[in-house]
Amino acid sequence: MDNKKSIIVLVLGAIALFLLSQATYIVDETEQVVVTQFGKPVGNAITTPGMKFKVPFIQTTHYFDKRYLEWDGDPNQVPTKDKKFIFVDTYARWQITDPLQFYKRMTNERSAYSRLDDILDGETRNYIAKHNIEEAVRSSNRTPVSAGIAGEMIGDSLTTIHVGRDKIQEMIQIASNEQAKELGIAILDFRFKRINYVEEVQTQVYERMKSERHRIADKFKSEGQGEASRINGEKDRELKTIVSEAYKTAEEIKGKADAEAASIYALAYNKTSQSRQLYSFLKSMEAYEQTFDNQTHIILSTDSEFYKYLKGMD
Repeated sequence: MDNKKSIIVLVLGAIALFLLSQATYIVDETEQVVVTQFGKPVGNAITTPGMKFKVPFIQTTHYFDKRYLEWDGDPNQVPTKDKKFIFVDTYARWQITDPLQFYKRMTNERSAYSRLDDILDGETRNYIAKHNIEEAVRSSNRTPVSAGIAGEMIGDSLTTIHVGRDKIQEMIQIASNEQAKELGIAILDFRFKRINYVEEVQTQVYERMKSERHRIADKFKSEGQGEASRINGEKDRELKTIVSEAYKTAEEIKGKADAEAASIYALAYNKTSQSRQLYSFLKSMEAYEQTFDNQTHIILSTDSEFYKYLKGMD
């Protein structure tokens, strides 16, 4: 009998524990719960942590995250107002603010992500299409930093923007929240993660940048060659001037030396008639040496001064 009573007590205890487990549930600090009965919500959502009670077997609990959740959009090809196709990659932070409404409209978080894709991607397309690409990539007007001569040739000026990237993000978030609030969702933050040209436009932009740099390089090269030619011309002109001045100076020095030598010779040979005759003879011999060679022919008259010593030799 004692064994049977013990078994009955254990069975009844197990049943009681099972019924208790079915009648209670625990809500974590990061969770919020909607209780349904036969598929319909019962009462308000449970948002405070702790142990809660429900009708076992009849009522069901549905848990939803209370924390900030992440939405990461797919990169989409979007046309801007100025007809430039760009890839826009976005992300957002969102939160379930009304669990009861969320359960009624979305049922679960997977459906919410699908709905957020439609809302955020759609509003992103709408607002990007309403603005030029400069408005989507820049947040403020600023004075560009000069890139030097090359920058001046390309153009350092920036187009003035009136809205800007931050304002577009804010407008997308506001418009998306208007649609999301009826789902029990609040979009807390929305940002452009990356904006870039599509591949075809990237190629065109890179080619234009390369051709612009080549044009500047050719211009610099042409100016350098012109400057080199000018410098070489000045160098040749200065060199000729220096050589000419040096030749002039050398000839002046040589002339002065010859004059001084002639003066010394004259003083030396002008003392007697014999010395004058010797000087005349030596000068004539120098003249003969410089004038005649094996290929030279000369015709002289017999009374020529130049023939005097030759006639004596004959």
